Amino acid sequence: MNDGCLSTRADIQAAQLKKLNALLEAIIPTNKFYTKKYQDAGFKFPLNSLDEFYANAPFTTKHELVEDQKNHPPYGTNLSEPIENYVRYSQTSGTSGYPMRWLDTQESWDWVAGNWMNIFREVGVTPADRVFFAFSFGPFLGFWAAFNAAERIGCLCIPGGAMSSVGRLQTMFSNNATVLCCTPTYALRLAQSARDERMDISRCGVKKIIVAGEPGGSTPSVRQRIESEWNARLFDHHGMTEVGPVTFESLEHRGVLHPLEPNYLVEVLHPDTLEPVESGETGELILTPLGRSASPLLRYRTGDMVRVSWDNQKKYGRPEAAFPGGILGRYDDMVIVRGVNLYPSAIDEIIRRCGDAVEYRVEICAKASMTEMKILVEPAAGYDHPETLPHRLSTELYKTYHLRIPIETVSPGTLPRFEMKAKRWIRTHE
Repeated sequence: MNDGCLSTRADIQAAQLKKLNALLEAIIPTNKFYTKKYQDAGFKFPLNSLDEFYANAPFTTKHELVEDQKNHPPYGTNLSEPIENYVRYSQTSGTSGYPMRWLDTQESWDWVAGNWMNIFREVGVTPADRVFFAFSFGPFLGFWAAFNAAERIGCLCIPGGAMSSVGRLQTMFSNNATVLCCTPTYALRLAQSARDERMDISRCGVKKIIVAGEPGGSTPSVRQRIESEWNARLFDHHGMTEVGPVTFESLEHRGVLHPLEPNYLVEVLHPDTLEPVESGETGELILTPLGRSASPLLRYRTGDMVRVSWDNQKKYGRPEAAFPGGILGRYDDMVIVRGVNLYPSAIDEIIRRCGDAVEYRVEICAKASMTEMKILVEPAAGYDHPETLPHRLSTELYKTYHLRIPIETVSPGTLPRFEMKAKRWIRTHE
């Protein structure tokens, strides 16, 4: 991406090594967090190879970063420049615990926005597009960088903060928006709102929908439903506040995410052994952003699970790594029920495939002896026989996992609706 013609894995790796050495030179010894961490590990640079980095560089975890910010409030010691050089503040959603604060200098923010510009170009967004951002502009990185990137490309950017769903739909229609950026959940919610208001969004000008924040964008049933409702092409993407925008889905290959190499150093490791997985196997995504030196991350354990493919020139016509099926879920979100590993994205696929459920919630009860699961589903308005929905879902779940999972229906309007990341999995303990 923006590195000339990189036609092979060897080209990418050579560019990554050059950028990695430049990154290390920029942050050590000015960055207190990594200087101490890497000195304690006996790490030396410059590096002669990426393998040298993999063999000697320690990992970074979210727990370390959180503890550093708790011990050195408010921003911790993972800063490579004086505080007066920073111009952007972001904060993680804190869905898995203590939220992290993240700062960017203008240079590092330009790198983040530049990655989003690459994503837009990969999916065919041009200056002629009008991009609507259906999210509240809070402190998380979210679509802030996408908004800035679309401005830099020359698109008309339409913010949708502080609007109702109907208000957002009306704004999209009246401004002839051609691109919609939101979560998969919210794309479906907007479609439901349009039906309630008798607005035909299939005739709307939106032709591309770029989703992020949840695994659903690469889930076939979710994708099919969104594209059918909107009469538009859906593109998946994922990123994190602390690492920036990471992946894109190309025009040619649906449901396959590619990381923005060589701007990121990408590893996929077994989450328990931390050994590299083979092509076609599933592991944890480990990332080193190579251009965000002001607030760097080295070998960051994202917790995201992917199935990786490395040799992709023949398969996908490009040398970057590939993640078929997108982000499968988070390692810490996986639930083991009677010996079966279950990820939220897999349950979501089955529920969406069955249709007729406008919303759902998964209740997980961790008892002393085992973990049990129950699913609450809210039938779509006007569904003629809601009493049949639990049986259909139960049958599909049993066919897939050989598990009997209790399914209960709830009254319309009972379950919460979500604009950003949906919180459908609720855990309790007995």
